[in-house]
Amino acid sequence: MSGAALGLEIVFVFFLALFLLHRYGDFRKQHRLVIIGTLLAWYLCFLIIFILPLDVSTTIYNRCKHAAANSSPPENSNTSRPSATAAPAPSSQHLCFKPWSYIPDGIMPVFWRVVYWTSQFLTWILLPFMQSYARSGGFSITGKIKTALIENAIYYGTYLLIFGAFLIYVAVNPHLHLEWNQLQTIGIAAANTWGLFLLVLLLGYGLVEIPRSYWNGAKKGYLLMKTYFKAAKLMTEKADAEENLEDIMEEVRKVNESIKYNHPLRKCVDTILKKCPTEYQEKMGRNMDDYEDFDEKHNAYPSEKSLVKLHKQVIYSAQRHRRTQVQWQILLDQAFHLEDVAKNEASAAHQFVHTFQSPEPENRLTQYFYNPTVEWYWECLFRPWFHRILAVILSIFSVIVVWSECTFFSTRPVLSLFAVFIQLAEKTYNYIYIEIACFLSIFFLSICVYSTVFRIRVFNYYYLASHHQTDAYSLLFSGMLFCRLTPPLCLNFLGLTHMDSSISHQNTQPTAYTSIMGSMKVLSFIADGFYIYYPMLVVILCIATYFSLGTRCLNLLGFQQFMGDNDMTSDLVDEGKELIRREKRKRQRQEEGENRRREWKERYGQNRDDATRNRNVHTHPKESDFSDANPSRSASKYTRANNNRTERDRIELLQDPEPMDFNADTFTDDPLDPESGRYQPGGRYLSMSRSRIFDDV
Repeated sequence: MSGAALGLEIVFVFFLALFLLHRYGDFRKQHRLVIIGTLLAWYLCFLIIFILPLDVSTTIYNRCKHAAANSSPPENSNTSRPSATAAPAPSSQHLCFKPWSYIPDGIMPVFWRVVYWTSQFLTWILLPFMQSYARSGGFSITGKIKTALIENAIYYGTYLLIFGAFLIYVAVNPHLHLEWNQLQTIGIAAANTWGLFLLVLLLGYGLVEIPRSYWNGAKKGYLLMKTYFKAAKLMTEKADAEENLEDIMEEVRKVNESIKYNHPLRKCVDTILKKCPTEYQEKMGRNMDDYEDFDEKHNAYPSEKSLVKLHKQVIYSAQRHRRTQVQWQILLDQAFHLEDVAKNEASAAHQFVHTFQSPEPENRLTQYFYNPTVEWYWECLFRPWFHRILAVILSIFSVIVVWSECTFFSTRPVLSLFAVFIQLAEKTYNYIYIEIACFLSIFFLSICVYSTVFRIRVFNYYYLASHHQTDAYSLLFSGMLFCRLTPPLCLNFLGLTHMDSSISHQNTQPTAYTSIMGSMKVLSFIADGFYIYYPMLVVILCIATYFSLGTRCLNLLGFQQFMGDNDMTSDLVDEGKELIRREKRKRQRQEEGENRRREWKERYGQNRDDATRNRNVHTHPKESDFSDANPSRSASKYTRANNNRTERDRIELLQDPEPMDFNADTFTDDPLDPESGRYQPGGRYLSMSRSRIFDDV
């Protein structure tokens, strides 16, 4: 099994990163370089998290071999006392058996060196450049590269300024001498300092918010109110996106009409048109019959710089419009499901009934095991308790993390619970337990940090949206954050478990991951100050998150957040509830129309088939010949044919039009009714603003 576990985890982590990227990105529409860059960044970060427990177990085994080789003879072992700073020595040689996931010497240092420096190259050099390149509106590769370099000049200058400050500190200090290893350590310290600063902020939020989200997930009324609140906010965003897209498309239409076929910038206009939605492309299709020449003297044409800006606006507005449309449909399904759960809780038959049936056929095996009875017990009975139990378990983990972050620097006595658990397992060399404990610990820490990265939203510039709705800019930005957060996260975990010798102050063999990071003793004020005391701020951040101080501040600034005891929240909940009710009536009318059409087809479909068969029989060759000899028989045949044709025309006349629903509330006579609006051709309802709010055909 030597190295087999490492190979299996490398393969597994690759498919895990590919699955998550497929959920958020769109492989068919986004550029291949964006997909490859983001996939590589996510893959390397997940590798560090999954492989680090194997490094810990291998290091403990190597410490055991080193302690056994340097142990005194058995006759003198009773009089010798182990040093308080040394690793526990085995009582005999046979205790140092190889773990099942043992990695041979020399592999892990090379592996960590490749993974770490590749991820750092991605996050500090390549991904920022690709981010600006993907967001650029240039029409050529050279133009996009130029724009990316200009946008990243300030960014690269800031990083060089931080590195230069550390470099000056080492040069001025008379006790330090500049060497390559020290320069390497300064670069690692600068990157880890920035990452640890952001890590504590995200960790303090996730340690409280994740358990609370599962606890609130057991409250059906709370989830339904929050869904109504999201519906009101998303409808506002959706209307704003539609209005913005219409304004941009109007500018594109003017540019398309002004720049003719033989204009030098016509290729740029064609490129812009390809980025527009399909319905707008059909309206603004290039008129190939227009051969009117352009005149630079009498007409004012847009410049290439303005077209670059317009191209960038088209890319952003089209992607935002598509994202809001998809998210609106997903949110509607969630709201309908929560309303169904609320209705079915009082069902005495214990059969879960859906308001809307899924149009696609379900899997028979899934339908057999997950029948309406099982679904009722899960949704209405067991799921709330499952969420409560999971919330309690996650809360215990959060308390352990907070306690350990405040006490991990204490080695006598050992107060960090993570270090206590690992040291107890190290005494018996239970490698399976060590790897499971390390994996669960670092996995929980990474979930708290990464989930915050997925939830955070910086206006509309950075937003990770599921169902393939994340743009290239946000995907690359998430890859940058992962690469910057993962190394300090792993160093913080090794400090919590006292596997980092600079924290535990033990003269023991370090892990391979710690060895490539270098000794932070070169910068004592960071190793003995910032890395020790700054993580304690997680307590303050957890308290602020528990009392929702950030949410309250955002509400005061005008960014509406869900607060159960707020008047603004109540107004948005009522507005969202009305929007969901309107969309439910709309979908019900659509289903009723489809059911009526299906009934008409089932009722008159057989008569149409009979009429078709009778027509074929009457035109049979033998009957035609006989009718020529018998005029009366021929007359009766044409009479039957005409009757069948009349009946068939009557059936088609009744079947073709869509049945009307006279109970629909599409039209209203009350102009003050909030559901009424200005009716436009095509079934569009507009509010008093220019944006489309409701599509209520």
